[in-house]
Amino acid sequence: MLSERTYRVAVLGGDGIGPEVTQSALDVVRGAGVDLATTDYELGAARYLRDGFVLDQATLDELRGFDAILLGAIGPAIGDSRIPGGVLERGLLLRLRFGLDLYINYRPFRAVAGSLAQGCEFAIVRENTEGPYAGEGGVLRYGTDHEVATQGSVNTRFGVERCVRYAFERAATLAQPKLTLVHKTNVLTFAGDLWSRVVNEVGAEFSTVEVDYNHVDAACIYLVESPQRYGIIVTDNLFGDILSDLAGAVTGGIGYAASANLNPARTGASLFEPVHGAAHDLVGTGLANPLAAVSSAALMLEHLGEVDAARRITRAVQDFEGDVMTLGTLGVTKQLLERL
Repeated sequence: MLSERTYRVAVLGGDGIGPEVTQSALDVVRGAGVDLATTDYELGAARYLRDGFVLDQATLDELRGFDAILLGAIGPAIGDSRIPGGVLERGLLLRLRFGLDLYINYRPFRAVAGSLAQGCEFAIVRENTEGPYAGEGGVLRYGTDHEVATQGSVNTRFGVERCVRYAFERAATLAQPKLTLVHKTNVLTFAGDLWSRVVNEVGAEFSTVEVDYNHVDAACIYLVESPQRYGIIVTDNLFGDILSDLAGAVTGGIGYAASANLNPARTGASLFEPVHGAAHDLVGTGLANPLAAVSSAALMLEHLGEVDAARRITRAVQDFEGDVMTLGTLGVTKQLLERL
């Protein structure tokens, strides 16, 4: 069944295996009957090394006008020290999140066979534009014995509430509705109190959703020992960054983990990307695992309203059989297309 409209998608293939897995994702989306008009943007480590370009306002404004953005991977090869730390992270990835108001990072996890969390299915909703990543802080007496570095965490009622509300809306759709706030309220008393109060207040509107709380250190243990306790985890930017990588590891590896950077208000294009890195050592070998990129594209289709196509792609990924390293990128893509 073909989609009724054509969607304008900006494609940021990026570095390393990014272009390869992104192409697989696009092939699968089209194989599911969704029509895309794509525009490629060369952004990332390779572009920066060539001419120093990261992301300017004009390009950001262009990206805002697309229906969605599909990103492959960003970053230099391991050991390449030519790009100062933070240049791409803050100048490209965080600027996209802040500039397009991608205030929700949504990462669903479904454990693959043989993983530590086999049989579990849960998701992490991470506030994506505040917390320590907002950039508040500074340095005094840099490079001296008396250097002082500060790094603040920004938590606004507005930012916390819209994240918490989105998480409750997701939790309410689960067969067993449950939301767990993860924070460190016994130490981070100001931010933790704000998050706790907002969860309690918004939760009163969702009577069917069971509400729980875990300190972040306990949540790290539970994700390994008993991840089945979770439905939706809601948390701040920093804790969410750490927990989502751990969740990827215990459910089968970050090579399977998908990510959606969402603007639910739709004032700008939302961005979809696999969690894994650029894996420069696999470039050209045909062995890159495209499953996370394909799953990210399924999240993109869900956001665009192509729910049936998104479900069929997700099911094809869940039903995938075989060894990725044996089948290779093209073999995995072929199997997914056959299952559609």
